[in-house]
Amino acid sequence: MARYTGALCRICRREGEKLFLKGDRCYTDKCAVDRRKYPPGQHGQGYRKLSDYGFQLREKQKVRKIYGLLERQFRRYFYEAERRKGITGEILLQLIERRLDNIVYRMGFAPNRRRARQIISHGHILVNSKKVNLPSYTVKGGDLVSVKESSREMPEIIESISKVEHRGIPAWVEIDSVNLIGKVLHIPSRDEIQLPVQEQLIVELYSK
Repeated sequence: MARYTGALCRICRREGEKLFLKGDRCYTDKCAVDRRKYPPGQHGQGYRKLSDYGFQLREKQKVRKIYGLLERQFRRYFYEAERRKGITGEILLQLIERRLDNIVYRMGFAPNRRRARQIISHGHILVNSKKVNLPSYTVKGGDLVSVKESSREMPEIIESISKVEHRGIPAWVEIDSVNLIGKVLHIPSRDEIQLPVQEQLIVELYSK
């Protein structure tokens, strides 16, 4: 499956804000957004005025890049959210936020979502004591997510869990940092999903 393999800092600079794609580096003064506050490319410092469509598109792209989703995957989540009762934009974010790769990242078992996908694909993660190697697996409220016992000494996981307090733990999950076990307490509300996005713009984009 095609994935973006270029420089992650270019993505943050394109959106004009930190998307925390490189984990702990984004919290230091090495962050590219802090050092170069303009889009990448030779025309990056030029003035650009976006249309309404441009604002909507950028908001959609921002969410895609934060979670590392392909266009087809994102569109599938939107149509699923549209079918469900409730506020489409909020349901969209809830569906994506409950992806296993995001949960592994939120619990601190991986420094970023990209590495979380690799850890899951390599079989290091259990959901309710059963191995799950699909990063897109949807976690439900009450599910237990843990690191396989034989994988608990992996240096990357140990280092990541030691810094989870620095990144912050969402209120809707709890973790046992000693035994590397986490629990999804409930489906997060919009207020509990700390994302700098206006999901209504995405709904307007797909509603055209």
